Amino acid sequence: MAEVESFTLDHTKVKAPYVRLIEEQKGPKGGTIANYDLRLAQPNQTSIETGGLHTLEHLFASLMRDRLDGIIDISPFGCRTGFHMISWYTYDTETVAKALKETLTEIRDSIEFSDIPGVSEKTCGNFKDHSLWSAKNWAKVILDEGISSDPFERKVV
Repeated sequence: MAEVESFTLDHTKVKAPYVRLIEEQKGPKGGTIANYDLRLAQPNQTSIETGGLHTLEHLFASLMRDRLDGIIDISPFGCRTGFHMISWYTYDTETVAKALKETLTEIRDSIEFSDIPGVSEKTCGNFKDHSLWSAKNWAKVILDEGISSDPFERKVV
């Protein structure tokens, strides 16, 4: 079985919320992608309920792209503690953390349900499972804790 980097990470040592560059991968034809860990909740202590996570996913898909070029995808972890962000560009973790902070601030302060992209039966595979209240609450919690540019040492941006 192939080794997966995230399964070798010691989840008992990380200090969420943080941004971590997991790895850069070169493709067979020369392109390079960067994979980031946007960890919002402390592993094995708490997790984001699916409605809030789903809403954050939809909002991140648009709002993070407004702030960082080259984002290919932002997808939630199955453990519901954060997201993978895949990008054509390699940004330093402080830059990504600042973009995440700005995004969460916008979610907390000004996003209304009508602003969330893709929340209809036609545009979402599980359109009934959204919670703006939860997304806003998590945005507040994360911003209050501060987002670190390092997973092991608190370097809040």
